[in-house]
Amino acid sequence: MAIPESMKNIIRLFSDNEPDITKSYKLERFVKHNIKGHPILTSVLKGSDTDIECDGRNVTVRVCTPVDHDSSCRTAILFFHGGGWVTENIDTYTEVCINLANFTGCKVIAVEYGLAPEHPFPEGLEDCYSAAKAVITDPSVVGVDADEIVLAGDSAGGNLAAAVSLMARDKGEFKVSRQILIYPAVNNDYSENSKYRSVIENGTDYILTAKRISEYVSLYAACEEDMQNPYFAPILAKDLSDQPDTMIITAEFDPLRDEGEDYGRKLKQAGNNVKIYRMKNTLHGFISLSANIKSVGYAYKLISDYIHKV
Repeated sequence: MAIPESMKNIIRLFSDNEPDITKSYKLERFVKHNIKGHPILTSVLKGSDTDIECDGRNVTVRVCTPVDHDSSCRTAILFFHGGGWVTENIDTYTEVCINLANFTGCKVIAVEYGLAPEHPFPEGLEDCYSAAKAVITDPSVVGVDADEIVLAGDSAGGNLAAAVSLMARDKGEFKVSRQILIYPAVNNDYSENSKYRSVIENGTDYILTAKRISEYVSLYAACEEDMQNPYFAPILAKDLSDQPDTMIITAEFDPLRDEGEDYGRKLKQAGNNVKIYRMKNTLHGFISLSANIKSVGYAYKLISDYIHKV
């Protein structure tokens, strides 16, 4: 079923009136952290927060346990949240992580990484890498008993998961077995000169605009040179061999759709195992909506089937 025209008009209204995030990010953070953060749920979950010390970095993670936890489940998910590297945190992603845990039956370990622009590239990435190194080499540091840690993230979090996988291969300190990238941001150009059709076609009327993504990128980068770094934009990597088995989920009406799918194709061409799914009639950020919505529930089912190798 296509998006109704009345809904498109509402979406268009929000898209046309977005503030400049480079000037309003503090206000947007305040609103999201204090309203979207589900105070009742997060107050309970904060009891499961753990600080990890690795490579001289102190990183907070939160462990979400599924309601019907099966102790025989030997996989856990290390999750990096979205928000353009700038606005969200583990509190605002409480519902996503709980849904992910309940649908998969796996424990979900959410990482609280440093936000830009106060912590520009590569600081947030280094937080994520340190958390991955600590948890993958010894899951018991966060109280998790698992044989496999799967990296996952959406949007900017998908970018961070892909970058951590590249960095892990390059440094050789640990190995990532699988990664789940949900509408990942893996490129650096969201101008009218972008080579990706989805940036042009979906870059104005679907909540997340190309303009907003460009603003996020400018806040995340410490300097212009950062934007050419494959750890900043993983699709720029000249060598994508020896990467984890990968699931990529994209949204039909998302500016990031084509680059996510192209990243998957490039991973395949480099000899990696990749599954790519495009969710029809969805917008960027749909995974944060109610799991009762058909497309959202189906995305969680795809993830669960992938986790359990159905």
